[in-house]
Amino acid sequence: MIVAVLVATVAAAGIAQAALTTSPKPDPKPLDRALLDAANAKPVAGVTARVKFTNNLLPSGSLPENAASPVLTGADGRLWLSNDGRVRLELQSDAGDAQLVIDGERFMLYDAASKTAYTGRLPQGDGDKQPKTGRKPSLSNIQAGLAKLGEAWTLSGAQPTTTAGQPTYTVRIAPKDDGGLLGAAEVAWDAVRGVPLRAAIYAQGNDKPVLEVEATDVSYGKIAASKISTTPPAGAKVTEIDPPAGVDAQGKQTHVEGVENVQKHLPFKLAAPATLAGLPRQNVVLVATGSEKGALVRYGTGLGQILVVQKQAAAQPNTPGFTLPQVNIDGATGQELATALGTFLTFKRDGVQYIVAGSVPPVAAENAARDLR
Repeated sequence: MIVAVLVATVAAAGIAQAALTTSPKPDPKPLDRALLDAANAKPVAGVTARVKFTNNLLPSGSLPENAASPVLTGADGRLWLSNDGRVRLELQSDAGDAQLVIDGERFMLYDAASKTAYTGRLPQGDGDKQPKTGRKPSLSNIQAGLAKLGEAWTLSGAQPTTTAGQPTYTVRIAPKDDGGLLGAAEVAWDAVRGVPLRAAIYAQGNDKPVLEVEATDVSYGKIAASKISTTPPAGAKVTEIDPPAGVDAQGKQTHVEGVENVQKHLPFKLAAPATLAGLPRQNVVLVATGSEKGALVRYGTGLGQILVVQKQAAAQPNTPGFTLPQVNIDGATGQELATALGTFLTFKRDGVQYIVAGSVPPVAAENAARDLR
C-alpha cells in the first residue's frame, strides 16, 4: 500500500502536456511570477496524454521477472485528466496492466495480473463543501505562500527547461530539516498553459529520480465520464478500504481518536507506547478495512515519522506473489520491504498483524517494531 500511496501521490499531481509544437526554453522569470502566470493561464477542457512512469524504489533484481505489477517496475501508459481534477492513470506491461482512478469522491487501484482492486472513499473535509469563488491568487498571495513554504523547505527558482518538447519551468523543493529518506522533489509545468508536465521524487544522495511521471504526447478535449470510473472491472477481487471511522449509536460513521477510545472498539490489546524508536506518539485513530476494525498510531512529525497499523491477523493472510526478505522481531518472523524512500515491515504476534512503515532506514523500522508492546 505504501507503494500504492506513493504512486497515488505522483499521479494526483496532474501530469500532462499542454502544447502540440516543439518550443525552446522559456525566458527566465522569478518563481513568484512564473506561478502567477500559471495560475492565470486559460484552463484546458481536459487532457489525454501518453506518459512514462519510472519506479526505481526497489533494488535491481529484488523482484522476480514477469511477476511484478507495472506499479512496482515502471512502465509506459496513458493519462486522462479532466478539468475538475478527476484522473485515470493506466500502465501497461508484460506482467499485466494497472490502473489508478480518482473521481473526486472515490479511488480505485486495480492490478490486472492478480485481478485485485482496492477501492475506497477519499477524505472529505469541511472545506470541500464550501462553494468555490473562482478567484485566482494575486502576486502577494503567492509571495506569502512561498515565504511560508520556505520556512521548512528550500526552493529553487523557476528554472527554464524543456519537457516533452515544450517550454517549461521546473522548480526543485527539498526539506530543510528531517525529511526522512526524501532528498528532493521536482515539478515542471508548461510555461504557457500552466499545466504540469512532469513530477519526480529523489531519495537522499541520489541524483536520479526514484519516482517520475512524465508526459510524452498529448491532446486536448473533454474527457468522457466513462474514461474515469472507479467501478472495478468485472471479476475483480475487491478490497474496500474505509477512512478512519467508528460507528455511533445510530449507525453513523464517526471519528474515533485516543488510546482508550480506540481500544474500546478493538478485539485485541492495542500496542501504543508513549514513544517508539525515540519518537513521541502523536495520535491514535480507529481505522476500518471492510468490516475489520484496526488502529493507526502515528509517531514523530514531518516526513521522518513512523506509522503503525494494527489489526486482527487473518488465518490465511494474502501474499504478494513473491517472497520478501525475512526479519526477526523478538522471535516473531516478519517480512520487510526496504526502498529508496522508506521501509515497510509486517509481522504477526499473539494473533495481531502489525505493519510498520515510514521514510526511515530498515534499522529504524525494526527497532520500532521491537518496541511495540
